[in-house]
Amino acid sequence: MPNADGTFNSAFFEVAGNANCLPPMTEWAQALKKQRMDHDSKDNPDVWCLPIGLMQYHNHPQPSQIVQTKNLMLITYESNYGLRYVYMDGRPAPNNDPQPWWFGYSRGWWEGNDTLVVETTHFNSEERASWHDVNGTPWSDQLKMTERFRRPTFGSLQIDVTIDDPKVFAKPFTVRVYRNLLVDSEMIEFICNENEQSTDHIPRPGEPGLKAVPPPAAPPAAPPAK
Repeated sequence: MPNADGTFNSAFFEVAGNANCLPPMTEWAQALKKQRMDHDSKDNPDVWCLPIGLMQYHNHPQPSQIVQTKNLMLITYESNYGLRYVYMDGRPAPNNDPQPWWFGYSRGWWEGNDTLVVETTHFNSEERASWHDVNGTPWSDQLKMTERFRRPTFGSLQIDVTIDDPKVFAKPFTVRVYRNLLVDSEMIEFICNENEQSTDHIPRPGEPGLKAVPPPAAPPAAPPAK
């Protein structure tokens, strides 16, 4: 069910909390999401130690941190060592077809005294990158995300995210995420590739199915008795 203002509470597995809360999706987007779920979400970039989508970062149980300077904000995520640059110097969005970014190209400004608005475009729309959630809701090269950060109380952060992507959804929609302040806490390193062994048992992106974990190798045979 939507909130009173029409937003939906987002979730890690479904960007709108429930697949039934999404606007109608295009045929292409529906087919891609179904394929991803049929393959047990094995191509989620998180599986391959790649940056995950912004909504996966927002909903991830691991913490995040915002570092503010005059003309630049950094949003760091403990999960997969995510790092976003939010430019606060009034620059326009690039119009020269720049290299798309895994985190998109983010520009921010203040509305009033309490709301940070961040508009992000120019996302990497490759299939290996474009996952809003664990279930594989995709995005396209036309995605624009507008985030509104505000603190309704000292200890909570409310993030309203409007997703506008005409190649995927029939209309824009807005989801809401709540984060809690962690007092006297620090983030730790997250080095995904350190001792990573699981992908040896998973087919490469685009290959169907999941391989079974191979049984342990048989011990060498004892030498024949003399």
